[in-house]
Amino acid sequence: MMSQYTQIGKIVATFGTKGEVIVQHSLGKKSTLKNVEAIFIEITKGNYIPYFISSVKAKNITESWIKLEGVDNKEMAHKLISKKVWLTEEDFRKQVAKQAAIKLLDYTIIDNKTVIGSVQKVIEQPHQILLSTLYNNNEALIPLNEATLLKINHTKKEIHVQLPDGLLEIYS
Repeated sequence: MMSQYTQIGKIVATFGTKGEVIVQHSLGKKSTLKNVEAIFIEITKGNYIPYFISSVKAKNITESWIKLEGVDNKEMAHKLISKKVWLTEEDFRKQVAKQAAIKLLDYTIIDNKTVIGSVQKVIEQPHQILLSTLYNNNEALIPLNEATLLKINHTKKEIHVQLPDGLLEIYS
């Protein structure tokens, strides 16, 4: 994750003949990206290009149809399929639902009063959420479910967990 941008999803398909794209996102609510002027598309790794938004229609809580300025036909839109979509940090905070898991990015994970690390990535699965963090210079995946989650303090940006014995040792 870049410091000033947050990845919200990716372009999964084209729609229609005028260059519309379908963005699959993890904002946690139906979104028309109200008051967002541009999304950033990662064309190559670490290379974020702003695309100005002409219009957005919310399809459901995980997908939006977006018409981008300068993307005027299906062929141009097709080149954007599978590309990651980012928002500025400021736009992300305004758009994300309060209960969306992606909102936990940069929160500090604490196990038994010990700081494990900050959330680098959020991976949503059917029965749990995995939080990716750096622990002893290795990527550690911390499960967040009924058994492990103690509390989340949104004011302090802290996630308090009780991890199974031995889980962190596999990352040492």
